[in-house]
Amino acid sequence: MRLVYRYRVKSFTGLLNKQARAVNFVWNYCNDRQKDALRFNRRWHSGFDLIRLTTGCSKELGLHSGTVNDVCQQYARSRRQSHRPYLRYRGRKSLGWVPIKGRELKREGNAFRFSGNTFRVFFSRPLPEGKITDGTNFSRDRRGNWFLNIVIEIAEPSARMPIRGVGIDLGLKDLATMSNGCKIAAPRIYRDAEAALAVAQRARKQRRVKVIHRRIANHRQDFIHKWTTAIVHEYDYIAVGNANVTKLARTSMAKSVLDAGWSSFRTQLAYKAVKHGAWFEEVDERFTTQVCSNCGNLPDTRPKGIADLGIREWRCSNCGAVHDRDLNAALNILRRGRATLAVGISAL
Repeated sequence: MRLVYRYRVKSFTGLLNKQARAVNFVWNYCNDRQKDALRFNRRWHSGFDLIRLTTGCSKELGLHSGTVNDVCQQYARSRRQSHRPYLRYRGRKSLGWVPIKGRELKREGNAFRFSGNTFRVFFSRPLPEGKITDGTNFSRDRRGNWFLNIVIEIAEPSARMPIRGVGIDLGLKDLATMSNGCKIAAPRIYRDAEAALAVAQRARKQRRVKVIHRRIANHRQDFIHKWTTAIVHEYDYIAVGNANVTKLARTSMAKSVLDAGWSSFRTQLAYKAVKHGAWFEEVDERFTTQVCSNCGNLPDTRPKGIADLGIREWRCSNCGAVHDRDLNAALNILRRGRATLAVGISAL
């Protein structure tokens, strides 16, 4: 199992800025060679072709040879995955990025050594023992801070017995409603900072705008990290509705949907479940608010469509059970998740 540990870099940020410009030069060189191949109807360059074309440039550019090779391979991989003949050029507005080979990064206590330089970092959490693999890189955020992203391979934990389960329905007023009745109120982080952000944007204070956006992102990530960690520690299997964020982001609810951070919430639950040996499943949430979680029927009194979004509580005309709309959906999601996980698991 591979995990990524991220540490903010204290030293050699000027060197990293210089190397990031050199990485952009290599990337743009690969883009030019690809355009030449298109212009003269030649075979498109693979990652190994680009490596041969850039052989010997590492000393002149001040880059490690492994970094140059990684840039060439990543260019070819990105072009192939995007199904495009060539990619965009990297310039001043591109975020800094310096890829490194995992075998070239060495630990030195709470610091790391690469290419003859010792990079001190804010050692916010311990790095487990394991093999540092390719994919490790230095990256820069929009505020100019550099981070070391270490991809490390560790032993995969044994799967836990799926005894305690929870279904989660995602929402806007409440970020998540769990089948045990617990509700996580949406933090509304962007909404709270919207007034200050508008003032900074009207005054054209670009640095202040970046600071506010970064603060919003950090606050949201911290909030989601705490709740997802608590859920994974408490439950053995987790079922979440597959709400389509992309489609909802094109509606009038776009700002609230993006502010809630549904995608980050599900992504963190997914990888933390693997990390801790729990089970995770995204299930189809269609009709979960309309099906009675008590009798399993579609009663006539159920809330229907967008017109009935304001109905937060309803009574089943078949069995008489009274349902909270979101809690009912979470219970149905849990039931569907258990049905999926039961395949091949005798305990369920």
